[in-house]
Amino acid sequence: MLEPGNNDELPPIPGKRYFTIGEVSDLCAVKPHVLRYWEQEFPQLKPVKRRGNRRYYQRQDVIVIRQIRSLLYDDGFTIGGARQKLTGEEARSDLSQSQQIIKQVRKELDEILKLLRR
Repeated sequence: MLEPGNNDELPPIPGKRYFTIGEVSDLCAVKPHVLRYWEQEFPQLKPVKRRGNRRYYQRQDVIVIRQIRSLLYDDGFTIGGARQKLTGEEARSDLSQSQQIIKQVRKELDEILKLLRR
């Protein structure tokens, strides 16, 4: 979804921990009011809010915003369609993580069983 061709015109994300809404706006080529609207529409987007309700986005938030931007502006998705696509990808990611955890637990249980049989 986030192929290099879709975001060539966007600057690289600096190695900072937190970004202000103005910085994210510049990094993603999206106006701040659009970012605030997307926060309401996409549950994946949860910037940290500090004193005075100032938003501080993390690197993962910037990546999600770029994905949303790509889906809406480049791929022609609607807000609802983009939300569904992102939710579906999260579910697949969660499933693969669950499968990895299950494999690891099985492996550990097999090792314990071998020890008990000695």
